[in-house]
Amino acid sequence: MSKLLEAIQENRKSILQDWTQRLRSVDRRRDLLDDRELDTDAGNVLSAIADVPAGTTLEDFSAVGWQPLKELLTNLSVSRAAKGFSPSETAIFVFSLKPSLFTLARQQWGKDAGELFLEISAINEFVDKLALHTTDSYIHGRDQVIARQQEEMLELSTPVVTLWDGIVALPLIGTLDSARTQVVMESLLQAIVQTNSRFAIIDITGVPTVDTLVAQHLLKTITAARLMGAECILSGIRPQIAQTIVHLGINLEDVITKSKLADAFRLALERSGRKVVRVDKANSASTTNPRVI
Repeated sequence: MSKLLEAIQENRKSILQDWTQRLRSVDRRRDLLDDRELDTDAGNVLSAIADVPAGTTLEDFSAVGWQPLKELLTNLSVSRAAKGFSPSETAIFVFSLKPSLFTLARQQWGKDAGELFLEISAINEFVDKLALHTTDSYIHGRDQVIARQQEEMLELSTPVVTLWDGIVALPLIGTLDSARTQVVMESLLQAIVQTNSRFAIIDITGVPTVDTLVAQHLLKTITAARLMGAECILSGIRPQIAQTIVHLGINLEDVITKSKLADAFRLALERSGRKVVRVDKANSASTTNPRVI
């Protein structure tokens, strides 16, 4: 083990005290991390550095002995990414260890300029590697958070609504791409199975544009629903969308289309053997309410 690691082991208490004081003095997000958590994180990282197996060197950061430290920094970075820390705020936590280790080097080898230069260079290179690993882990963790949020947003943006016994509706809002189509298809098929529905209304009133790719996605969803035994009705066909579909030569001849969701719902009721009628409310000939029979 190098002289520096031995010095860190022997002086870990003073190093930790100096490091935590520096961390508290820097401009940091106290709303996201309190002093107790900060002290715990610093103590764990310093212990992981000081307690490496014998024979481990600062120069070889790829050695097995540094694996626990890497895992600790990875978990710390992912946790801080989820809490809302920026990459620079996360990296500062590691970089702030440098001055404390520089102080230790001056105390140990201040009288030997050559040895002091070597140890400071080793400290500088080692902490830089820690910071790079922390930043890479932060980016990976942030990407995971973003991917998870995107999946949750896709699920929330594709709700399947039960309009009546045996009739479900899927209102679509926004752009329909390949990833979202998969979520739409899964949500619709699952709802058809759970509700044992014979009719599924796909409403595209909130879809800004319909091109060839969007039409293909819709046709795939409709085909999958048919395979599950449900008849699909496509509603929300505005004049602009109708013109675009004709201009692009998209074949929707086998698909039932309606301009409004209400029209599609009425058709689904009729095909299921129901109809909407108006009946007079009791004791009031002027007030009417719809009823499904």
